[in-house]
Amino acid sequence: MAADLQNSVKQLSDSGAFSSLPLQLYASRDPTAPSDVDATLEPQIPTIDLSLLTGATPRERARMVQRLGRACQDWGFFMARTFRVVVNHGVPEGLRQAMLEAAKKFFDLEEEDKAELRGETVLDPIRYGTSFNPKAEVGVRYWRDFLKLAVHPDFHSPAKPLSFSDVLRDYATCTRRVGMELLKGIWESLELEENDMNKALKLDSCFQVFVANLYPPCPQPELVFGLPPHSDHGLLTLLHQNGVDGLNVEHGGKWVHVKPLPGSFLVNAGDHMQIVTNGRYKSALHRAMANGKSTRVSVLTVVGPSLDTVVEPVAALVSSERPAMYRGWSYRQFLEYQQGNQLKEKAVLELLRCRDHEHVI
Repeated sequence: MAADLQNSVKQLSDSGAFSSLPLQLYASRDPTAPSDVDATLEPQIPTIDLSLLTGATPRERARMVQRLGRACQDWGFFMARTFRVVVNHGVPEGLRQAMLEAAKKFFDLEEEDKAELRGETVLDPIRYGTSFNPKAEVGVRYWRDFLKLAVHPDFHSPAKPLSFSDVLRDYATCTRRVGMELLKGIWESLELEENDMNKALKLDSCFQVFVANLYPPCPQPELVFGLPPHSDHGLLTLLHQNGVDGLNVEHGGKWVHVKPLPGSFLVNAGDHMQIVTNGRYKSALHRAMANGKSTRVSVLTVVGPSLDTVVEPVAALVSSERPAMYRGWSYRQFLEYQQGNQLKEKAVLELLRCRDHEHVI
């Protein structure tokens, strides 16, 4: 099989034709670099009990809100877990597993069926592809196939496989509800009013994206990233994966391997959380690692402001002692810029940073 820009990594992995990577397309890591993962930090990853945000006493909720704020400030990342049954606020485990299975069935479709969904623009409501943005990536691609779907305020889904749409609709509704509960708690941790959050971000028409990722076994995982270090564009990202690990999160200048607790979502703050909180809460830098043995499947929900909302630091968090750190830009503009260029750490966020009280970009 000849490797070209239209080959999915699933095709390459399934073909068995390669004992080594087509380096002109995929090499993105230095294989001689020593391990940079600090396993000692893994047990310190914060855990948030969703049930104590939604069905607890005022005192229990206050403690969990405080813990949530610390997680956003110190890590920009946490595990969200329901330790008790939360009526109308959780995501049933059966639904989580059904969504993973539906995603796997999508990637198992014939390439001709999936190729029909290759989008023309980065904001196409249904988009299937490989790597991140092959049009912007010169000489390097990443070991990942993806399906991206806009699911709110308008719902979009591929016609195949059968039942995918029904599972996705339920999953999108439940994860959006969880995301909103977390956002309320985060806003409360900053001593801000919920109505102010909705007004600043227009969350009734929030832009919600569903992403399914496939990372097949790679013949030379030491040479490639599934996805390189980057931050997400939205407010919050909720991630659920099959039993194969591969997520690293940066904390204190070190990379932490993340092994999720059973029944938990891995949640990270995005760039727009950092913007709207004027830098008080940080977006989490993270990366996806390849492996040579198993297929990793992850499904994630990104909850963001409405597309045409100009997001800027909320007024209550701006003062003479802490002036605005970021210029306002619409969420649509941010998405088009980030998704249309190479994925590189917090590059877009840095373009919006104010320096010496002057806006850049």
